[in-house]
Amino acid sequence: MQILRRKLLQRSSFIQGVGRCGYCSKNIVDAGQPTPASHPQLLNEGEITPGITSEEYVSRRKRLLELLPENSLAIVASAPVKMMTDVVPYTFRQDADYSYLTGCQQPGGIAVLGHECGLCMFMPESHPHDVIWQGQIAGVDTALDTFKAEKAYPMSKLKEILPGMMGRSSKLVHNVKTAIPTYMEMEAFQKAAYSGKVKDLSVYTHELRWVKSPAELKLLRESASIACQALLQTMFHSKTYPYESMLSAKVEYECKMRGAQRMAFNPVVGGGPNASVIHYSRNDQKVKDGDLVLMDIGCELHGYLSDLTRTWPPCGFFSAAQRELYDLILETNKECVKLCRPGTSIRQIHHYSAEKLLHGLKELGILKDSRNIYHSYHQLNPTNIGHYLGMDVHDCHSLGDDQPLKPGVVITIEPGIYIPSFFDGPERFRGIGIRIEDEVLITETGYEVLTGSMPKEVKHIETLLNNFCHGVNTENQNNMRAASIS
Repeated sequence: MQILRRKLLQRSSFIQGVGRCGYCSKNIVDAGQPTPASHPQLLNEGEITPGITSEEYVSRRKRLLELLPENSLAIVASAPVKMMTDVVPYTFRQDADYSYLTGCQQPGGIAVLGHECGLCMFMPESHPHDVIWQGQIAGVDTALDTFKAEKAYPMSKLKEILPGMMGRSSKLVHNVKTAIPTYMEMEAFQKAAYSGKVKDLSVYTHELRWVKSPAELKLLRESASIACQALLQTMFHSKTYPYESMLSAKVEYECKMRGAQRMAFNPVVGGGPNASVIHYSRNDQKVKDGDLVLMDIGCELHGYLSDLTRTWPPCGFFSAAQRELYDLILETNKECVKLCRPGTSIRQIHHYSAEKLLHGLKELGILKDSRNIYHSYHQLNPTNIGHYLGMDVHDCHSLGDDQPLKPGVVITIEPGIYIPSFFDGPERFRGIGIRIEDEVLITETGYEVLTGSMPKEVKHIETLLNNFCHGVNTENQNNMRAASIS
């Protein structure tokens, strides 16, 4: 046994050594993020983001300049690093606007875009101490070579160069979400702000980001596919492991094993009455036998997000009350999806869904005609029917829900009813929360459901849970027994 162990360790060391030599080739410049040279399995030549070329990033900046007022300057700071403790940072996620315009995925930089200067990037400077602890970062050379900036300077030059650029501009726009004192406290910025010449950049970037390019849609489809596969595997898992925390861990594992970088948000895993808490996030209860579990999940693939929800009974069968309410939500979901087409709006779809659900709740006896019926309905469903989806979960929110939809826009359709245990209504419905959420792409002729592979019909869900989970459960139990024996 010791000889076998020694050979395995030697072989492991050899493989790791080969991997290190291949990665650390002196011909590859570390850009602080994947590049075609360092990650040829991920990016093709000319791509900054997998599937998105430097030409597309240049095109985005040109279109932004066409939208900006004449002689204006856009200032976009990267997202800040947020700390969990004094020395431990939270996982970094780049600001969507900064990423959309540059493709740069590291903190500490500022991008400036103007009609005269084009893209000018101020990049963080690399210090030996930081390299030892955190690795290489993208600097001035990377800004020019990889991100295709017209000009690039180290951040130490910001106070010397940026005030003059601002002074020569008649208007300034900046990303309010990532604005930092470093440039906001400059006299030139203060003068522009005092004169009312500073605007929020999102007014312009959200208009650009709203309609997705073919490359963006490919990533959104892949992100949706990963989330669907992960949630389906988690549904199978739920019969043997009906614990909110385990289901949350399972879906995250399945997403990341399929290539997702992170979850789009903390998974909502609500068992029983917890499902009636819309953004429930504790995920610390056991799902009781006979209760439903509501899972709202999404993942991020190279900056593009998915978002879907399914509700099912881990025990394998819906109760009569659960099924009655589920059928109402499912019918609303399907009818609202059919309303998705160019020219309509989220607001119009929402009004239809509200009337549909209100009528259905009255028929089920959950709501009764009264002067306060709309107030009572709002207590059971205070949510909107959906939202835009893209680089942020609630994408391009500055456009509003009245915007007529266009081909290339992706939205969610997510009707739901959330009945708390203390609700003054029929007892058999108390403590039931149900949501069915799909991602829908608006096309030239109508719509495409990006999450259509994820089952939502009652008969399909019950069949899957009762016929296809057996092999999964047996395998898991065998693995657990094997682990305990070894």
